[in-house]
Amino acid sequence: MRERLVPHGVAAAVAAVVLAPLLLPGYVLRYDMVFVPRQALGWEVIAPASALPRAVPQDAVVALANQVVPGWLLQRLVLVAILYLAALGAARLVPTDRLAVRVVAALGYAWTPYLAERLLVGQWGLLVAYAALPWLVRAVIGVRTGVPGALPRLLLAAAASAITPTGGVLALVAIAVLLPGRYAGAARSVSTALGATVLLNTPWLVAGFASRGSGRSDPSGVLAFAARGENWAGPLVALAGTGGIWNGQTTPASRGVPLVPLVTVLVVAVAAYGVPLLRRRWPAAVAGRLGPLAVASWLVAALGALPGGADLLGWLVATVPGAGLVRDGQKLLLPYALVLAVGGALGAERLADRLTARFDPVTGRVLLVGAALLPVMLLPDLAFGGAGRLRPVGWPADWTAVSRLVEQRPGEVISLPFQEYQRYAWNGGQVVIDPAPRYLGVPVLIDDTLRVGGLAVAGEDPRAARVRDLLAAGAPVSVAGSRWVLVQRAAGPPLPPATLAGLRVVHDGPELTLYQNPSWSAPPAPRRPGPVGLAHLLAGAVVLGIGFSAAAGACYRVVASRHASPAEGEGG
Repeated sequence: MRERLVPHGVAAAVAAVVLAPLLLPGYVLRYDMVFVPRQALGWEVIAPASALPRAVPQDAVVALANQVVPGWLLQRLVLVAILYLAALGAARLVPTDRLAVRVVAALGYAWTPYLAERLLVGQWGLLVAYAALPWLVRAVIGVRTGVPGALPRLLLAAAASAITPTGGVLALVAIAVLLPGRYAGAARSVSTALGATVLLNTPWLVAGFASRGSGRSDPSGVLAFAARGENWAGPLVALAGTGGIWNGQTTPASRGVPLVPLVTVLVVAVAAYGVPLLRRRWPAAVAGRLGPLAVASWLVAALGALPGGADLLGWLVATVPGAGLVRDGQKLLLPYALVLAVGGALGAERLADRLTARFDPVTGRVLLVGAALLPVMLLPDLAFGGAGRLRPVGWPADWTAVSRLVEQRPGEVISLPFQEYQRYAWNGGQVVIDPAPRYLGVPVLIDDTLRVGGLAVAGEDPRAARVRDLLAAGAPVSVAGSRWVLVQRAAGPPLPPATLAGLRVVHDGPELTLYQNPSWSAPPAPRRPGPVGLAHLLAGAVVLGIGFSAAAGACYRVVASRHASPAEGEGG
């Protein structure tokens, strides 16, 4: 019982310590993380008309869940699940009978620079895939060794990962690399897993093909998104420690401590020391393939920082539609982070055994305690919401009022200031992606140009480009033909009168002013569900099928185990 409860307790403690500020009411709004009271489930959420489908099917999943769960609660459930399942999954995955080693693996995976930086940049969808990866690998091992119910669990982990394009691709690659082999039912398991995972990725794949954009990206984004150094050791060592995100504003201050690179090298060495145990205790094919997969993920993450790598990536994203998925290479570190945590835990076990043999059991136990606490000591500012950076706030009443007006007369909205990310005093001045597309539930045009320092990375939305050109020329935005213009006064300086010429005020609040365009005319035909809608339905059907299969298998095993047990009073 203790062996089962302690990993759960550690996982719960990690979630509680990291997310402590979320005990306060409100919403955490930071960079890409925007939850609203009720996100409408509209066609623009399912398939953006002209922008690339970076939030497909994530926004549709949130909007669907938001119909029954309020946004403030949904955000907390998602974030708690990420931290809890990441820690518990690593503890369950590491092949050991020693409870202390499981705790080392749990903290080594759930308390990392990668998780901290992606949490602070608001990419919770990517972290869902991060949390699902240990469960996916465990299920792969179960399928290969004939564990009942392992295949449905593998597909559930793949379904969770596919909430974002990056997670879906990583799940597909992991299954394609780790699952094939010579074992009973291999052909059926591999074809089922790969086929279902491809279907789970169809929403964003089909949305990308159906988008009016070209699918290609600005090659200057490669330099903007390249891994960056966090201390004197540079970007490669930062990546070795699972850090190195492109956005320095989301890097915990503790990553700049001069001792961090030295400890990083030590941790990598200990993980390498643990690999022989991994090879002995896991199926040879899984252990032999996961290591190279981890190395490959690190190399792809480092490509933008290697000589010639930036040029190669620049050509790729400018030439191949959808290749922009890899320009932020650091986000692909998931397999490396998992192997580092599991290998590090087993390396600590080997070292503890050597110390026990040479000295006494107490010395070995002290080493394991130190190994478990090392991630927390290296990254103390992940605690309490990244040292207070994850602070819940309340939505101003203006947002609800504007949302109701737009809902009564739906139509495209232009959001001003015309920039992708905004700062609001009521949000503590924190950077957050423009919330209008999620709050208003109608098509909203925002500038998808991304500014990183002094570098501007061009967006892909041709409709947004037209509005940007109008504003640059000093022309009124009414010419763009949108029905509404939303001015977020708290996010920028007053706009030139010419920009708003010809518009009529319908709401004038302390934070927001909503204008109606009298010259607006209804589009000739509303958008209708097409291939993208069918792709979502197909992926949803796959998820339901996986869920029913897993539930039926669990029920069958419970019934079978009861029938197999000796009757009460017998068996003496």
